[in-house]
Amino acid sequence: MLKSTEPAESSVALEKDVQDSLLQETMAETSSTRNTERVVPLSFAQQQMWIQAQLIPDAPVYNESLTIHLPGRLNIPALGQSLNEIIERHEAWRTSFPLVNGQPVQMIHPAFTFPLSIVDLQHLPKAKRESEALRLATEQATSLFDLTKVPLLRATLVSLDEEDHRLLLTLHHIIFDRWSIYRVFLPELHTLYEAFSNGNPSPLPPPAIQYADFAIQQRESWQENIHAEQLAYWKQQLAHAPAAMNLPTDRPTPLMQSYRGSKFPFTLSKDVTDRLKALSDREGVTLYMTLVAAFQILLYRYTAQQDIMIGTSTETREAPEEQTLMGLCINTLVLRTDLSGNPTFSDFLKRVREVVSEAEAHRAVPFEYLLKELQPTRGVGANTLLRVMLSLEAAPPILLSGWTVSQSEVELHTTRSDLSLALEDRAEGLAGWFEYSTDVFDEATIARLMQHWQTLLASVVADPTCQIAKLPLLTEAERHQLLVEWNANQVESSENGCIHQFFEAQVERTPEAVAVVFENTQLTYHELNVKANQLAHYLQQRGVGPEVLVCICVERSPELIVGLLAILKAGGAFVPLDPSHPQDRLDFILQDSQAAVLLTQQHIAEKLPEHRTQIICVDSSAEAIAQEPTTNPVSTVNHENLCYAIYTSGSTGNPKGVLITHGSMVRHCFAMSRHYQLDSSDRVLQFTTLTFDISLEQIFPTLISGAQLVLRDEEVWSTLEFHEKVLKFGLTVMNLGTPYWHQLAQEWADDPKLIQGNQLRLVVVGGDRMIPYYLNLWQQTPLASVRLLNAYGPAETTITSTTFEVPPQFGKDTPREQVPIGRPLPHRKCYVLDTYKEPVPIGVPGELYIGGDILARSYLNRPELSVERFIPDPFSDEPDARMYKTGDLVRYLPDGNIEFLGRVDFQVKIRGFRIELGEIEGALRLHSAVQETVVIAHEDSPGNKSLVAYIVPASGLKPTVSSLQQYLKEKLPEYMVPAAFVFLDTLPLTPNGKIDRRALPEPSSAVRPTEEAFVAPTSMAHYQLLQ
Repeated sequence: MLKSTEPAESSVALEKDVQDSLLQETMAETSSTRNTERVVPLSFAQQQMWIQAQLIPDAPVYNESLTIHLPGRLNIPALGQSLNEIIERHEAWRTSFPLVNGQPVQMIHPAFTFPLSIVDLQHLPKAKRESEALRLATEQATSLFDLTKVPLLRATLVSLDEEDHRLLLTLHHIIFDRWSIYRVFLPELHTLYEAFSNGNPSPLPPPAIQYADFAIQQRESWQENIHAEQLAYWKQQLAHAPAAMNLPTDRPTPLMQSYRGSKFPFTLSKDVTDRLKALSDREGVTLYMTLVAAFQILLYRYTAQQDIMIGTSTETREAPEEQTLMGLCINTLVLRTDLSGNPTFSDFLKRVREVVSEAEAHRAVPFEYLLKELQPTRGVGANTLLRVMLSLEAAPPILLSGWTVSQSEVELHTTRSDLSLALEDRAEGLAGWFEYSTDVFDEATIARLMQHWQTLLASVVADPTCQIAKLPLLTEAERHQLLVEWNANQVESSENGCIHQFFEAQVERTPEAVAVVFENTQLTYHELNVKANQLAHYLQQRGVGPEVLVCICVERSPELIVGLLAILKAGGAFVPLDPSHPQDRLDFILQDSQAAVLLTQQHIAEKLPEHRTQIICVDSSAEAIAQEPTTNPVSTVNHENLCYAIYTSGSTGNPKGVLITHGSMVRHCFAMSRHYQLDSSDRVLQFTTLTFDISLEQIFPTLISGAQLVLRDEEVWSTLEFHEKVLKFGLTVMNLGTPYWHQLAQEWADDPKLIQGNQLRLVVVGGDRMIPYYLNLWQQTPLASVRLLNAYGPAETTITSTTFEVPPQFGKDTPREQVPIGRPLPHRKCYVLDTYKEPVPIGVPGELYIGGDILARSYLNRPELSVERFIPDPFSDEPDARMYKTGDLVRYLPDGNIEFLGRVDFQVKIRGFRIELGEIEGALRLHSAVQETVVIAHEDSPGNKSLVAYIVPASGLKPTVSSLQQYLKEKLPEYMVPAAFVFLDTLPLTPNGKIDRRALPEPSSAVRPTEEAFVAPTSMAHYQLLQ
């Protein structure tokens, strides 16, 4: 295969030393006669290739091979004489690259006899000759070259029969380029062969210039600094270039690349090719420009980046005498195009035409020199400036006497970039291949990419006036899979009542079964129902009914469960409050919800802020409540009425209330009861605080399934205590926050005996990202065979929306960077969409939108936000169907599971709690000593996150960490108070004036004008879940 794409930047300090001193060290050697060995400097392209070859000495990444098919009877001596004549004519093909005075140089050798290997396969059966020829070609092509020795080419003549011969050539790219082969070598080889076959001398004139002259002239040109204007163009063109292209890969880029690769070939129909050429003519551009535009759009649609840079190569043979020059005479150009504004394809093509034309006009600057001047961020594991390359070549010329050339028979299984697209304009249509790194891509991913490339090209010629974000990329089969097949989980729901009514039905079935266990106290289903009924009657007499909000602020106890059921039985909707939260937060929720009643306990009520809300203390009013009827109360509440309102962190500085109806809650509870396979034999742990909506999933599916609900007390169980509780209560099901589960995995992997004898059959983990490291530890415990679910879901879609059932051997054969969040549960539809709400391909990141009949009604008192987040579902056939914009960045995996990648905004999860960083920033800005602030979630180690606040103090003031923390503790829950504060003179900004979060200093190294030293978190124990 011949490639015209060249290496991107090196990652070693060797480059600068070579560039600075090479010319001076070697110029003295150039005066030698050409009949002896002489030394000249490397060209810029050779220099960069030599450096890269030293970095990857064990891979033939710069070997290039081709096969010349020679039909008819062959004059073998004439062919060998022709090859030797060419090597004698062209110094580049008798050049080696040793070190002289510690620097790589070109050492040009006198003419020598080149050995042509001859292999006759005619003795083999005809069926085996082709495979043996391919084996020989592969063996030759994959053998490494020693750059310090000549020749850097190999030739083997293979005879399959008397009139079928193959000349197998393998060359190191440092001595040739595509032009050398097709415009110089092949024509000369044919001319010489014809002459020598007829007994004539060479008819070719001596070359007008040798590659050594070219290299010296290139070096001298740049020493004279005659291209200052060209260099200035590139400095401006590449100013503030993106650090890297965020290609969606199957695996992260390894620290040390193997440079293993593969090719995926394809062809375009002649019809599409002709239409592309016609489009190019109409738009006044070349076919190459049209293909560049289409490829950059494909990358934009895959990365969501509007600043796309790709590499391409260009010829550097300028002078007429250089047209017959053999050697490496190419340069890499950077094509950086702005895709912002969603232009039409035709309009975008104009941008590309300008970019390509300007790049060609300034092509004299060697890419290697440009790298030295710009010094882009680079790393061993990735070429960060150019990860993607593109080339378009004319079809190989037709040779006389029936000779043909094949480039792609041999697969070297190497690559020099993450992804490259090579194209040839053939008579039968465009053909080419994607070459890709197998370190990061699977073949199936590239197959999809190729299909999207072809679909995109067909879309372009069909309608060039279409906006680039709307150009069809997916096939109809892919759209159906993403939007329909992978959401085919819906069930007919016959449960149209309210959640408390289904609890009452369970009471009828199992009245004497234990419903709630708390420490040494138990309540049967009948006893729980009676207590809830009495309180419900009491609440109804005080105005509680449908659509009436009742705040509940009760400590963990059976009374908490009684209170929840009573509010629902009375027809009202509950609003959970956490007694441990700051008064400012409780005060805001009481005001914002305008709750008619506050259900609490006397000692809590005494600490709460004064409100007009009617307060009912379940302990001090116990005697009065006990006088109420024990029968189920009558209410007009139905499935469309509110079931609860739960407050989550808000970006405006205050939490926002999410309104969930009975219909959504009932559908969710029955779906989870079936999914978790709950029955009367289960004992389910209620672990999380009531203000975290997963607590409701622990409570209500349990109580409609006849299982036991085991309540945790107010004290957070340490991991050492936890196993005792699991055994004591005979727990079978537990649903835990991810950080706490991480700690359990660590503890139980260290001492598996702690959890022996347990009865657990299901463990559900959610609220934050499951880290594969801790999953691996879990798999080493006695619980490895227990059913394990990784759960995900925002409050706005009624608790859990997706789950992934983790196989016991997950990650064992192939290490995984992420644990998927799974597939949508019944009553949900998951869509992964781009910024224009179009479905993205498998593997490509997009924002998760969730549809279905379990969405929240809206946000409480936030109509603008409700309209923004709950939008019409364009993919549903149901009238008035909606979908929720989650703000979560995810991607679909090829097996239909969803992988969580992060946030598209500044929302994070800490200890399983959803936190809007803007709420913390808003609170800090109200502090008199704070001028400006930014808050981030800093991950010290996988799964170990903490909040860090960057503070620009108000003029003349120096707030202390303790004062800021104390201030925030009065306004925010403890889990929202940053663990570290970093004081800065100014916040770093991007070129467009936005805060540059990536430029913020590391917390552990920042200077703090305060008397308190920052101590970085050192263990998972520092992140014990506040429940």
